Amino acid sequence: MSVAAAPATARPRKPAPSRLLIGGLAGVVAITVWAAIQIDFTLTPLFTDLTNGWVVIEQFLNPNWSYLGRTWSAWVETVSIAVIASFFGVAVGLLFAFMASRVTNRSGWLYQATKWFLAVLRSLPDVAYVLIFVAIVGVGSMAGILALFVFNIGIAAKLTSETIDAVDPGPLEAADAAGAGTAGRSRWAVLPQILPNYLSYALYIFELNIRASVVIGYAGGGGIGQVIQVQFARFNYENVSAIVIAMFVVVLLIDQFSQYARRRLV
Repeated sequence: MSVAAAPATARPRKPAPSRLLIGGLAGVVAITVWAAIQIDFTLTPLFTDLTNGWVVIEQFLNPNWSYLGRTWSAWVETVSIAVIASFFGVAVGLLFAFMASRVTNRSGWLYQATKWFLAVLRSLPDVAYVLIFVAIVGVGSMAGILALFVFNIGIAAKLTSETIDAVDPGPLEAADAAGAGTAGRSRWAVLPQILPNYLSYALYIFELNIRASVVIGYAGGGGIGQVIQVQFARFNYENVSAIVIAMFVVVLLIDQFSQYARRRLV
């Protein structure tokens, strides 16, 4: 007795792209074209000026490795700026994170005020802060530390507060049942849950600070960035090339260490 073969089912049609998606992509293209027109964007200088800049490129391709020995103190200053700013920035950021979450802050007006304050902190880049603090305390590492410190508060509080919002409600209910206040609830029911992620954020912010400290140093915040600015002004591009290559190596090593530490923590 033969068994009849089951009828082949027709393959479903591939859904057509939504009009919203097509309209969104068209809008992005239109805005990009408008932006290019506003600044007279063209790739012509990339080809016409390459010959004129070959002298500079040639110096960059021949780094002066012997100059690196004279930048040791600047590297130490750069790492020190990143360490100090990271430590105090993430510590203060943790306090603001507790204030910026409904889970750990039951005051409506304080919650809204904290959210607005952190939004203002994040609205300015680190370079803008270093220009402000250079005007206040002068050129040097203190301006760099203060700039990164303020910038780090906004980042640490943003990331940590979102983690607090997603904690397991079980320990919170247990703390409430035991009669814990807001501070006790945060310390015993929330902090143990967010601590691994918080430490991961701290390492991530330290990575950002190593990179950012070079830029803010160029703007007057001290460290290796200030050395790069001086060498650029003197047209010593072979010295700048050696510093930039060393910077790649330093950032890569710190990044690898940070990734290893985060895998162990989270």
